[in-house]
Amino acid sequence: MAFSSRSYAPRGFSSGSLPPGVKWLMIVNTALFVVYFIATQMGVGAGFRWLTLIPQRALEGLEIWRVFTYLFLHDPLGFWHILLNMLTLYMFGADLERQWGTERFLRYYFLCGVGAGLCVIAANYVFGDPRQATIGASGAIYGLLLAFGMMYPERPILFSFLFPIPAKYFVMILGGIAFLSTFGAGGSGVSHVAHLGGMLFGFGYFRLGAAKAPARRRGPGLWAQAEQWYKDYKLQRAKRKFEVYLRKHRDD
Repeated sequence: MAFSSRSYAPRGFSSGSLPPGVKWLMIVNTALFVVYFIATQMGVGAGFRWLTLIPQRALEGLEIWRVFTYLFLHDPLGFWHILLNMLTLYMFGADLERQWGTERFLRYYFLCGVGAGLCVIAANYVFGDPRQATIGASGAIYGLLLAFGMMYPERPILFSFLFPIPAKYFVMILGGIAFLSTFGAGGSGVSHVAHLGGMLFGFGYFRLGAAKAPARRRGPGLWAQAEQWYKDYKLQRAKRKFEVYLRKHRDD
């Protein structure tokens, strides 16, 4: 499903630059895809299975890192999976990061991605096969689409590069497709559960008001605090020495 988004870059970044969160997510995902592809061609790709989301291993084996690492792996035998995800991240994630800042953007991205993974685990235990592996950043990507539709509801998006529709309706269409696709037969519905799960966790983020909360001011780092404490200590020590000197001079 093709789509396009017009860019209206807020202040803080030049229109031709990528904010750091989106840039490094694209770099890491693409680099791991290349390494995974080469390893698969060499017959050693099975080692990456430790990074995939296998519900049984994540839940019963307490391998909880899988709900995070699966977001960085994409099908090494097909380029469309990572291409569509990275294209969507580029087109829709940049404006969100410019609006929120890098820290909040990444927090939201991984909230949706990990939340989608939890939905995949639950769906596989209830309806599917808990031994089935899932990979890809699609859950987090669909969370970004949901956020874009709620932050910029009237922003025109070219649906299939032909029909301009408001972002809010575009997100509704994708959400409806993801919901209906979860009822598909076989194992094909698992990835759609991730899509829907990412959107649901993103919607919960907005309903709780976290997206509208003002950014927290970052306090000084530990090193800066230690340096300031040392400066205060030297100042107090010099003050005491000066007071001793004044008393001695007064007595004399």
